[in-house]
Amino acid sequence: MRLKDKKVIALVDEDFEDLELWYPILRLREEGATVHLVGKEAGHKYIGKYGVPAESDYAYSDINAEEYDGILVPGGWAPDKLRRFPEVIEMVRYMDQAKKPIGQICHAGWVLISAGILQGKKVTSTPGIKDDMTNAGSLWSDEPVVTDGHIISSRRPPDLPPYMKAYADFLAEQ
Repeated sequence: MRLKDKKVIALVDEDFEDLELWYPILRLREEGATVHLVGKEAGHKYIGKYGVPAESDYAYSDINAEEYDGILVPGGWAPDKLRRFPEVIEMVRYMDQAKKPIGQICHAGWVLISAGILQGKKVTSTPGIKDDMTNAGSLWSDEPVVTDGHIISSRRPPDLPPYMKAYADFLAEQ
């Protein structure tokens, strides 16, 4: 269990992409990591795009990012909501400054854009937000997974296996 001492934040809000939230959580838990779902409210049931529920363990205001080893941002339409919370932006900026792994898939790039951390970073995302990503100063690439330092990005659900292998490998080395 190479991740048994690792703690990861998994952000959640309404209309998350079901697989892009749950696959990473389950994959990290399989390797022993503690993954907490963090949303606007603790104990709130959020519903994914395809109806899969996810109940938050904590509210944004309950979390001290310094106690965590990484963060995951799911795709779907949730990122457009997540980026509106100053606490979320602060968590992502802290992880960036501390060089802790930040996982982003699909539309999750919107959160990193709002955090202002993509300038000069090589990333990928759903092609639908390619212009947003490049306008934020990133170097966008159409690949299943891109790792630039501590930022691990991916395009869509079919890319989840290489995305989570890259994320778990990076987390294990920290």
